[in-house]
Amino acid sequence: MQTQKVIDYIVKWLKDYAVNAKMNGFVIGISGGIDSAVTSTLCARTGLDLVCVEMPIHQAPSQVSRAVNHISWLKKNHENTIKIEVNLTPVFDSLIDVLPSVQNEEDRFMSLANTRARLRMTTLYYFAALHKYLVAGTGNKVEDFGVGFYTKYGDGGVDLSPIADLMKSEVYEIAKHLGINQEIIDAAPTDGLWGDDRTDEDQIGATYDELEWAMKMKGKGKTADDFEGRNKKVFEIYSRLNAINQHKMIPIPVCKIPENLK
Repeated sequence: MQTQKVIDYIVKWLKDYAVNAKMNGFVIGISGGIDSAVTSTLCARTGLDLVCVEMPIHQAPSQVSRAVNHISWLKKNHENTIKIEVNLTPVFDSLIDVLPSVQNEEDRFMSLANTRARLRMTTLYYFAALHKYLVAGTGNKVEDFGVGFYTKYGDGGVDLSPIADLMKSEVYEIAKHLGINQEIIDAAPTDGLWGDDRTDEDQIGATYDELEWAMKMKGKGKTADDFEGRNKKVFEIYSRLNAINQHKMIPIPVCKIPENLK
């Protein structure tokens, strides 16, 4: 990959889109992870306003510190960067209090994890509407178009996706080129939606390198029968997630009424 040229291309794409849309800049949620770090830095390089919002919800201290350190680094290097912290923990807890109780709390763990992401999306769009900003997405190609590892109308609810055509490995390559803090580059990827230290690999059952391989093999028309051992297992994981998460990747189905019924 011609890293610097890719960086320049994305930055120009971002700026052109915002200017043509007559928007003032971008707003992005900073998680302390590699994707939001890279995306926010690319947005900052446009020279347009960049609002970085830190939105903890019972967050692990390490995630918070990485996010804060990254925003401080951005502000030091780009005067157009603005930091806003919104503590969503009490909002999340209040919502749980008014929702109907369930017999087994574990039954709603996934629903509550996705609720965190949707509260953050709502917060980002509050600032976007307030100041005429675009909400920048942080999803990469494997997450957005491979395994669908994001929350529908949560972190998937964005105005534009600057890095969605980049594999995770390419995001890391760009991060190193941009000088992103090493603690972010070294940190295990996590969606931060569970209030513990579980990683993306813990949830998915495969690393991003493995998923990239499976995505490429799928694109070549391979099937699980073409592999054995760990490769077969990874290919099956990828294929299963790709299939069950298609509802996130395709346009919302519209019931088209036949003309003779109108």
